[in-house]
Amino acid sequence: MRISRLFVDQPLAEGAMLQLEPEAAHYLRNVLRLKKGFQLTVFNGQGGEYSATVSDVHRKGVMLRIDGWQDVSLESSLAIELGLSVSRGERMDVAIQKATELGVATITPVITQHCVVKLTDERRLQRHQHWQNIVYRACEQCGRNTPPVLNVTMDLVNWLANDLAPSRIIFEPAKAETLKSYPAPVGDIAVLIGPEGGFSEEEVVAAQSAGFAALGFGPRVVRNETAAIASIAAMQVLWGDMG
Repeated sequence: MRISRLFVDQPLAEGAMLQLEPEAAHYLRNVLRLKKGFQLTVFNGQGGEYSATVSDVHRKGVMLRIDGWQDVSLESSLAIELGLSVSRGERMDVAIQKATELGVATITPVITQHCVVKLTDERRLQRHQHWQNIVYRACEQCGRNTPPVLNVTMDLVNWLANDLAPSRIIFEPAKAETLKSYPAPVGDIAVLIGPEGGFSEEEVVAAQSAGFAALGFGPRVVRNETAAIASIAAMQVLWGDMG
């Protein structure tokens, strides 16, 4: 039987007894449905993972005994910085989940001119917490012990002004050059995925002025989440750890 994995935002140490925080306790008790005596793997994003045993489960909380530490890392040799235009509901959730599973290092939701989703400052913080939980669950599923950095949603112009990876790609329909002809990055790579309505001409020009190469994505028009998943997988095959 596969051992369940649990992210905990708490310090971990061999031999310690850990009282899980309410959200993690709820997830273990009501989602994973683990009982006293069950073994699992826990990690907190600080490197490696720990074996643990459920020592007590009750309505008011869950206690774990932290056992041995293992130096396990599944991080890709290719650090991908993903600028992902915000899309509706489950589409955005899926894109963030799969990007995490495919090994991206950084995810930044960005607001572009043709985004159909409008977020107030309060809503941006709410969405960030929701997406952060998706990142943690995806790490539990895929075996990563170092969750990707998830930035709070920002406007595209602000993201482009950041100190991004030296290699930079934006995908645009009808461009002849594709990933196959793009030179292998020397270091990290940043990729910008557009919204359902596509980038405006001004946004493409701004990205190119910021050092982004505009590449095509084949003959078919794909959705935002499909573009994110497919492009990350292709880069991992070409230059990362899926080749």
